[in-house]
Amino acid sequence: MEFLEKQFQLKKNGTNVRTEAIAGITTFVTMAYILFVNPLILSGANGMPAGGVYVATILAAVIGTLIMGLVANVPYAQAPGMGLNALFVAIVTIEGGFTWQQALAIVFICGIINIIITVTQIRKMIIKAIPRSLQYAIGGGIGLFIAYIGFKNAGFITFFQDGATYGQTLTNFTNASTQLALIGLVIIAILMVLKVKGAILLGIIVTTLIGIPMGVTVLGGASAYKLSDISQTFLALDIGGLFADPSKILLVITTIFAFSLSDTFDTIGTFIGTGRKSGIFDEKDEAELFKGKGFKSKMDKALFADATATSIGALFGTSNTTTYVESAAGIGVGGKTGLTSVFTAALFLICLVFAPVAGIVPGAATAPALIIVGILMMDSFGRIEWGNFDEALPAFFTAVGMPFAGGITNGIAIGFIFYVLVKICKGKFKEVHPIMYITVLLFLLNFVITALS
Repeated sequence: MEFLEKQFQLKKNGTNVRTEAIAGITTFVTMAYILFVNPLILSGANGMPAGGVYVATILAAVIGTLIMGLVANVPYAQAPGMGLNALFVAIVTIEGGFTWQQALAIVFICGIINIIITVTQIRKMIIKAIPRSLQYAIGGGIGLFIAYIGFKNAGFITFFQDGATYGQTLTNFTNASTQLALIGLVIIAILMVLKVKGAILLGIIVTTLIGIPMGVTVLGGASAYKLSDISQTFLALDIGGLFADPSKILLVITTIFAFSLSDTFDTIGTFIGTGRKSGIFDEKDEAELFKGKGFKSKMDKALFADATATSIGALFGTSNTTTYVESAAGIGVGGKTGLTSVFTAALFLICLVFAPVAGIVPGAATAPALIIVGILMMDSFGRIEWGNFDEALPAFFTAVGMPFAGGITNGIAIGFIFYVLVKICKGKFKEVHPIMYITVLLFLLNFVITALS
């Protein structure tokens, strides 16, 4: 206990081992789906071995999350990111015509770039340049995004196509999984209203148990993957082959740029959105962030931990490893230190030898937790001056862009563009930090490149 107190400063942060353990477990169960989804997605990358990806996913999550917990002492978990893995397959491998080994090289280089922009203070400067109103909008927008993911995973939304018309509507709740998710949402909501400690985790457990007689929670069934499968992807990246064809150099550079931009702003958005609300990154820590050089503040260290994770994951054989927005679930139940991350990493490690643990909890049990976490993050909207249209316009597009445009980075991009547009129209272009202009130009360039890909 003395070691834990010294390492993680539990009393100073107003927490204890029990709370951190509950937070770590909560974060794990809300993001454990990546263990099965990531191999499924990446195995579509021209023969990339699913077994190797499964083990690589675990090892990347364990090492990245441990670095975050032990070095930065913050309760964030890392793993190969959703969206970035789809980009790996769709743009890099299928449309780009690269081998998956060359794609891993692209990811590795992206990680090195992220390390460089972190060490050289560029990430700090980006965070400092973001106006307070947009930071609050990012926090609330992430809440909307998390809730939207929860609604989709729960099956509350039905997507349909009628001829050339696409749409979505509320489901009819005839599916057992959707019924279980609704039950879980009611259970967690009641526990939250009654202020029961560990309400979200307790709700997930109870919902999982209820799912057994309903046939939604499936027990047993060993994983087909083995630890030795890592030999299929470990150090398989092909940097030489990536640059062997001169005609593809521009494509390589633009793809690396797209990966790096998405990874950087996903992380910054997650830290800003969850860190300020929970007090993990308070104003004192942010002030320390911008004093001189080095890695003195928690956010400094957290940004560096995130930057190293992508390259580490590529060495093992997986797409970009990034900070998970689902970490907000653990933070929501009281996680405040890196001990939360250590517990999360330990559970990921267990999955190397006992994979079914991660598969027992159904998506119907974790989806309600994401919805509740989304609700908890809404209060940051109250700090935005909605009566001031100049402030409300970019804040609105930042927030709604995340769920509607399919990602944190897209929401930030849209909001940034409207913010700069407002300032220019008002003749207040000098109030905009130069980095905001550069960032907006990069976002616009990325949109053009994506459209032409």
